Amino acid sequence: MSLDELKAAAVAMLDRAYCPYSHFPVGAAVECTDGTVFTGCNIENAVYPVGTCAERTAMGKAISEGHRDFVRIVIAGRSEDYCYPCGMCRQFMKEFAPEMQVICLNGKGEAKELTLRELLPYGFDSTFLPGEQ
Repeated sequence: MSLDELKAAAVAMLDRAYCPYSHFPVGAAVECTDGTVFTGCNIENAVYPVGTCAERTAMGKAISEGHRDFVRIVIAGRSEDYCYPCGMCRQFMKEFAPEMQVICLNGKGEAKELTLRELLPYGFDSTFLPGEQ
């Protein structure tokens, strides 16, 4: 899939977001190493911590279908600034793809491309756990 198609897939998810509390829709499209793409949107809940971010929705769909090798993710929002992933999503993504490309879009469709390592330079991983070296 081309980068423009991946961006369009993420932007299309903005209209599916369930965000009655924040009114901040987020869409995501994650590409696997085999070219398969999974999309997601943020899903809020009146009990705020129960909500799920778009990035984790898309990756969760992929993981539940047996995909765990990710190349890049596009995260789309409608704000003036770029839609960066939250800390929880950064840590979640690191578990599966610490070198993944992260493309953040703003409401104008402008993109900022980063690596996950740039977004989370000192993330926690299994090497910190006893016996997991």
